[in-house]
Amino acid sequence: MASEFDLIAQCFAPLAGPEGLGLKDDAALFQPNPGTELVYTVDAMASGVHFLPDEAPELVAKRLIRVNISDLAAKGAKPRGYLLTIALPHDLNIAWVQAFAEGLGEDQEAYGFKVIGGDTISTPGPLVLSLMAIGEVRQGRMIRRAGAQAGDDLYVTGTIGDAAFGLEVTKGTHQSASEADKAYLEGRFRLPTPRLSFGQMLATEAIATAAADVSDGLLADAGHIGIASGLDIEVNAGSIPLSDPARRIVASDNRLADAITGGDDYEIVFSAPADCRQMINTASVKQGLPATRIGRVVETLGDKPAVRLIGEDGAAIQLEHLGYRHR
Repeated sequence: MASEFDLIAQCFAPLAGPEGLGLKDDAALFQPNPGTELVYTVDAMASGVHFLPDEAPELVAKRLIRVNISDLAAKGAKPRGYLLTIALPHDLNIAWVQAFAEGLGEDQEAYGFKVIGGDTISTPGPLVLSLMAIGEVRQGRMIRRAGAQAGDDLYVTGTIGDAAFGLEVTKGTHQSASEADKAYLEGRFRLPTPRLSFGQMLATEAIATAAADVSDGLLADAGHIGIASGLDIEVNAGSIPLSDPARRIVASDNRLADAITGGDDYEIVFSAPADCRQMINTASVKQGLPATRIGRVVETLGDKPAVRLIGEDGAAIQLEHLGYRHR
């Protein structure tokens, strides 16, 4: 493995934005645009936990960028730059790092931001990657989790459950599914699509009262909004949007609970006043991205905020868990 400075010079310096000072300094110099505020988010990924050990390095890089971009999307922010930290196993070769850097470069171009600094270390343990993304939003327009109001509608973009079933496909399950279905689901798991422009629209138009990206699972992340806002969330089971491949699995194996608790969807779940329905529908059509009304925000019934999955009969459906549990 090359030295830290050789790695930076060969692989990462060509990716640096002007704020990164060529990655030749110990710090970056960053200036927000007038009338904006900076938004920071960070996510880490470990080999064998968040991605498969044999995953292509280009895809690992893009996934790392996109899970962070998804957080910015839920805040309504525009990406401005990022800091990257890599803990590299001793036996990882330079070709892997070069391919990883190529993946970073491709998604930098796609999402309009560049690396401005970071750190690399060598470790006897597994490959661990951490990225801090910096975004920018108009002053006072960042969409928080806390902000939902009783009576608000609850929406989610795109479809839910594809990534959870896609992970299962990578492990050899769903052999009865068609090759097209398996390819679609696996692609949704390996390479999520953050809803950046939709999130920016929600912030710019001041539509969403609260939002979160769906990483832990639809119910878990809707619940985060409820907890932060001090209110209950009710999600209608029959309204949850599923892709055709996911719907076929749900129908054949009764897997709706797994679809809505599996996580890694990287959609946006958000609350909005009922009088914004037409505006949301219009924006959804314009952007070519479904935004489905799946429930509502209500006053808290118990001692603390809760999220409930409601069946067709109006009764709450009991689940073992709501989503991914962080330890």
